[in-house]
Amino acid sequence: MDVMDYCNNVGIELTAWKAKLYDMIRKIDGLSSGEKEKMLGNIGDLHNIVTELEDRIGSLKTECPTEWSPQKKEIDDAHIDMRSKYDEAMAAIGKAAPVSVPG
Repeated sequence: MDVMDYCNNVGIELTAWKAKLYDMIRKIDGLSSGEKEKMLGNIGDLHNIVTELEDRIGSLKTECPTEWSPQKKEIDDAHIDMRSKYDEAMAAIGKAAPVSVPG
């Protein structure tokens, strides 16, 4: 795979994840104050992940490196962490509002 194709594909995937996280944050904002309070740690993590995604997307657009193995490992590791935080937050949202939030 061409390096530019890789960077473009990763950028597209990260942008999709950013949209999912924004959607989740919007759903969390719709919860009651008590339920939101229980999720404060998750909300902070989600905002941090969105910021990191924005930084990575910007880097991929402007600085696609010719040797990307170290960045690829870092991106792959971050993707695993992001997926776990996403699943954890979705589970918490589902418990807080099981009827209004699809699984």
